[in-house]
Amino acid sequence: MKVVCVGGGPAGLYLAILLKRRDPAVDVTVHERNPEGSTYGWGVTYWRGLIDRLQEHDPASARAIEEHSVSWSDGVAHVGDLTTRHHGDQGFGIGRHRLLALLADRARALGVRLEFDSEITGPPAGADLVVAADGVHSALRTRYAGDFGTESVTGRNHYIWLGTTKVFDAFTFAFTETRHGWIWAYGYGYSGEHSTCVVECSPQTFTGLGLDRADEGERLALLEKLFAGILDGHPLIGRDGAAWLNFRTLTNRTWHHGNLVLLGDAAHTTHYSIGAGTTLALEDAMCLAGALGEHAALPAALAAYERRRKADLLSVQSAARYSAQWYENLPRYIQLPPHRMFALLGQRHSPLLPHVPPQLYYGLDKAAGRLEVLRRFKRWLGPRAARALHARSAARRG
Repeated sequence: MKVVCVGGGPAGLYLAILLKRRDPAVDVTVHERNPEGSTYGWGVTYWRGLIDRLQEHDPASARAIEEHSVSWSDGVAHVGDLTTRHHGDQGFGIGRHRLLALLADRARALGVRLEFDSEITGPPAGADLVVAADGVHSALRTRYAGDFGTESVTGRNHYIWLGTTKVFDAFTFAFTETRHGWIWAYGYGYSGEHSTCVVECSPQTFTGLGLDRADEGERLALLEKLFAGILDGHPLIGRDGAAWLNFRTLTNRTWHHGNLVLLGDAAHTTHYSIGAGTTLALEDAMCLAGALGEHAALPAALAAYERRRKADLLSVQSAARYSAQWYENLPRYIQLPPHRMFALLGQRHSPLLPHVPPQLYYGLDKAAGRLEVLRRFKRWLGPRAARALHARSAARRG
């Protein structure tokens, strides 16, 4: 079998590793349009469960990734001059550049051919399977957008990915009020020297602060001033060409067309505020490799992959939508006492939260933490109420 992966990100590289591990005779080539060692982004996040799944599929790469990651167990929220800290699940950060280098080394060691500076925009000839793992702007998916049923919904808020030499010891949220509204940052370490810092704000705040008109130096200087309380004198670092964006939630009606299959962000995106993008890309690769191993016929394997992953993603995509909406409606929650606001930040995936007064929801959630019957009622009511409210909203729009 000859497999061509278009895109040398985590999804494409990890799929190549898994295919070669399962069958050393399979011919796998990964094409990456950028030079080796050049990558966008700073650090990526994941949680303990991913390491466990990586260990099951390829212990060697799992060990390498964990050894080069940093971890934290606390979350800290700074709201103006007030701060609250909560202990939570163990999270991990690793530089995207480091992650890709580790996966590339492992792929090469298994006999995968890696072709950098190699841009593929059409189906390669002679391949039994072509994997479009070339991201949200996938050229292969765009070429057949009608066949895939591609849809994209653009979010309201503006955001930008930055780095900093401030190494955060916890997953850090910082909310700063300005004359033009609130602006906030998410910060997390990914090495002993650097952290990622994602900054987000509403359109009104974006234009009110002049971020739409300022050059890169002016923007960084303003953001360093606004978030001086968490940066402790450290600079924010941009990348050449880094721009403010609006998040695009991308979906596809089907994930395969002939011998072409979508993987990772080429198939689906989930809002960055849930920190799941890299995990979902790697899980796509696990699922596709498993389906190819279980089914001798390619159409059956691709159909099984799509069916399983779409089912797995339902809850994650729902959580991502509600998370994005929480931040788009930040004024609804930001005036609460910080510990209550932070508690609802942790509940932002709930379909009930947008429809229940925040103070009331906080009280109910706290009571549910003590009473099993309330926890069961909350789990039962949430999806049903969300479906009813969604249907009512759709009827009004219609």
